[in-house]
Amino acid sequence: MNELADIPISRIGWKGAVRIIRSVFPPIDLFEDIADPADWPLLISAEQKTNPRIMAAIGNLDLVPVDRRVGGIGASYLMAPFTHVSIDRPSRFTDGSYGVLYVGDRFETSLFETIHHHSRFMARTKEQPGWTSQFREIMMAVDADLHDIRSAAVEQSSMLEPDDYAASQALAASLRRRKSEGIVYMSVRNPGGECAALFYPDCASDPLQGRHLDYHWDGQRVDLIRDAGSGDVFRIVDVAPGPI
Repeated sequence: MNELADIPISRIGWKGAVRIIRSVFPPIDLFEDIADPADWPLLISAEQKTNPRIMAAIGNLDLVPVDRRVGGIGASYLMAPFTHVSIDRPSRFTDGSYGVLYVGDRFETSLFETIHHHSRFMARTKEQPGWTSQFREIMMAVDADLHDIRSAAVEQSSMLEPDDYAASQALAASLRRRKSEGIVYMSVRNPGGECAALFYPDCASDPLQGRHLDYHWDGQRVDLIRDAGSGDVFRIVDVAPGPI
């Protein structure tokens, strides 16, 4: 591979993209407001005079360029991954110093991706079996020109190692410095599914909250999910291969 020049760019238009997040994270009032994002610094300055904890809720707004910020109903789901970052929470396409919005092309893809990561956490902390954290389904549209590593090219295979993110983080950092919109790639946890790692919140739009989901931990894996609204319970019968 001739560095980054050999990675094609594809226009991705997913109307039914899905992201699943922990329900513990509430919407952020500023992002949901109708105010122009360009006016947010002034609003924050005024609000801080009476609410010194506001920055803890908003996060680091400086990490998002003014012209890439989004506001309005549901905007928290697009903005929060970029303003609340930590090097203690790296992922496949970031070392934690900058945000990435991860979405799946459909519900099943996001489900298996989150099941994998939730299972890793539960195993590492030796949690007891039972119904655990509640998650919420966020549906959105993706419309962006993304660097496309969905091919099976040998040179790009290291980008999708199940548990080694070194190569993929290096690639993402290089692409992001060159103003890439993000990366589209094959899901590691749901064979046949596709994922997108978006580098800016305005690469997605129209976020809409869907179902609340409960995950059941049997001591070794997430074996059940429950629709918190209807009460329907579904057994997880086929998780994508790979070590937990």
